[in-house]
Amino acid sequence: MDEHTAKSFDMDLKEISGKVRTMAQLVEQQIDGASTVLGSGDNAVAKQVIAADSQADALQREVEEKAVTTIARRQPVAVDLREIVAALRISNDLERIGDLAQNVAKRSMLPAEEFRAISSITLRLQHMAQLVLRQLRDVMQAHADKDIAAALEAWRKDQEVDAINNSLFRELLTYMMENPRYITFCTHMLFCAKNIERMGDHATNIAETVYYMVKGTSLPGERPKADVTSSEMLPPA
Repeated sequence: MDEHTAKSFDMDLKEISGKVRTMAQLVEQQIDGASTVLGSGDNAVAKQVIAADSQADALQREVEEKAVTTIARRQPVAVDLREIVAALRISNDLERIGDLAQNVAKRSMLPAEEFRAISSITLRLQHMAQLVLRQLRDVMQAHADKDIAAALEAWRKDQEVDAINNSLFRELLTYMMENPRYITFCTHMLFCAKNIERMGDHATNIAETVYYMVKGTSLPGERPKADVTSSEMLPPA
């Protein structure tokens, strides 16, 4: 590239990265808001989380459009191309995290008395959501710093989220079997736990994307996955 083209390309990359950062900040607010709703059933906060989803969707479209235009005009190769591809992947994962946070907020809009039925459950779900929030913040910082070590640390943290999900799954099933009046509440909480666990999976995707962006290869080894709730629902062979 000549000097003018190189500067223009750098500006394009900065614009794409800026949109991804803005999107990440918005999605982080959605997770935090969903966590708040889990503990309080606050419908006003839930509506804010739900309303923010359209903003996240719009930002994802902007990232895609700018990325495609930049590839077509600049024809980048090697690390420059990987940086744009990484932005596309990350924006997709962020959009899905926002969708999942919205789902949690919707399911958490229950009557206050029902929300207080099993307070230990909602407290653990909040803790789970905060772990995912921290994981996402860490991995987005790793992306900004191009820090593979930090990305791998966030990648490994997903097992803690999976472990809480496994424990909640068993506990919620027990509550439903022991007291049928908890079935509606516990069903909603099962979905909330699964949605939060999936948020962690998408944060893990972002960590893998950071590794690809910097190294140019896929992360070797199997993903540290500890979620067993799907297999536990299968009938015995």
